[in-house]
Amino acid sequence: MKSKNLLLLGGSLMASSMGMMARNVEKPNIIFILCDDMGYGDLACYGQKYIKTPNLDKMAAEGMLFTQAYAGSPVSAPSRASLMTGQHTGHTEVRGNKEYWQGQVKYGRNTEYAVTGQHPYDPEHVILPEIMKDNGYTTGMFGKWAGGYEGSVSTPDKRGIDEYYGYICQFQAHLYYPNFLNRYSKSKGDQGVVREILEENIKYPMYGAEYGRRTQYASDLIHQAAMDWIDQQTGEQPFYGFFTYTLPHAELVQPGDSILDYYLEQFKQDKSFKGSEGSRYNAVLNVHAQFAAMITRLDKYVGEILAKLDEKGFSENTLVIFSSDNGPHEEGGADPSFFGRDGKLKGLKRSCHEGGIRVPFIAKWPGKIEPGTVNDHQLAFYDVMPTFCELAGVKKFEKKYINPDKAGDGFDGISFAPTLLGNNKKQKKHDYLYWEFHETNQIAVRQGDWKLLVKSGNCELYNLAEDLHEDHNVAAEYPEKVKELKAIVMKEHVDSPLFPITLPK
Repeated sequence: MKSKNLLLLGGSLMASSMGMMARNVEKPNIIFILCDDMGYGDLACYGQKYIKTPNLDKMAAEGMLFTQAYAGSPVSAPSRASLMTGQHTGHTEVRGNKEYWQGQVKYGRNTEYAVTGQHPYDPEHVILPEIMKDNGYTTGMFGKWAGGYEGSVSTPDKRGIDEYYGYICQFQAHLYYPNFLNRYSKSKGDQGVVREILEENIKYPMYGAEYGRRTQYASDLIHQAAMDWIDQQTGEQPFYGFFTYTLPHAELVQPGDSILDYYLEQFKQDKSFKGSEGSRYNAVLNVHAQFAAMITRLDKYVGEILAKLDEKGFSENTLVIFSSDNGPHEEGGADPSFFGRDGKLKGLKRSCHEGGIRVPFIAKWPGKIEPGTVNDHQLAFYDVMPTFCELAGVKKFEKKYINPDKAGDGFDGISFAPTLLGNNKKQKKHDYLYWEFHETNQIAVRQGDWKLLVKSGNCELYNLAEDLHEDHNVAAEYPEKVKELKAIVMKEHVDSPLFPITLPK
């Protein structure tokens, strides 16, 4: 990808030299807040009755709430890859949570892997932070990376990110009081991603009773780094922030403060979880209280971000979007049925039923987005890249950033900027949306109200207008529609030796 690397390098150098001019072109600042495993029904503004989310509810009241927004995948790494690459999971390189764990190193009394992380994004295909940086933005990412293992061809320092703090490896993110976090900071002179050891944590084991004596809570540390980064912005250069918080993913543990105390009082007859050392989930008392408090804690973070933008005078020129990487989980003792967390949708994380892929999606942009708007436009994570490109003034981004040296390179998204800006008549729509996930051997196609679900090669058909919970398989009644949607699968799927899947029979 020599020609593309030169283009991006040239663009980045140009962005640096033109930073002081950025204010004149009125490029909007953009912050995308992506949480981890929050179900469609976990927020009060989406119908949740037991968990308080006042800041996100207010964000929805002052912005736009989407009712038919979809993640890129029913599980973390490929969902994030879809957002980063502008491709669906029939095309993108990362289609599952493929892990890399190598070697050993000691931190205090704890044995850790020397190298950790997920399968890397394809270095021959451009990703969203690279595009934003190439177009004059300073870029910051805080939270889960999951786009390449440590030292691989795809780490934040190599993929257009100026400041990073969080977990390179999403398996490491199973601990909220970890042994270390990862950092890349141009301002601190880092030459690449480094490990920042959490000295107070490593005094104690990472599993068992003494784990509770650890004090350095990763979510707070990551959030503070994100807040500091916003505080450092001057307004002379547009900024793009990608805040990938791990809340409310397992493990279910957090500081014992007023947020948690409130829910301990609410859920007095609570259940417990015995723990799973291999998955790095410590034992938990009061599972329901812990989970609810994690969502309210995340809500508090969102409120602080919006308040900081107000304080800095950035709100009027900043688009803020909040979403989740996939549907609700049952890991670490989580109990989605207790909260009705799937929003009356069928399926959880790892399922291509609606509950695994339909996610909360809220956008706020004062003066640009009509307050209190509820929108049913069908979008997926691979639409984020073209949307941000359009808002940043990037013309014909597909032609500009396609790699001519890579066979079959391309993008699958459609900008939903017209929807955000209230120009619904100008909004282009997908003929269909597409997902595949090898781990559960499922493929899904949504075309209008029709939904084809392929499980191990067997086809099911649902009419979501009449059967949102996907209870009635009508494949036998509409064989021509099944045939039509099967043809879409055959068209969109490109074989991957790393993530094989069974195509429709």
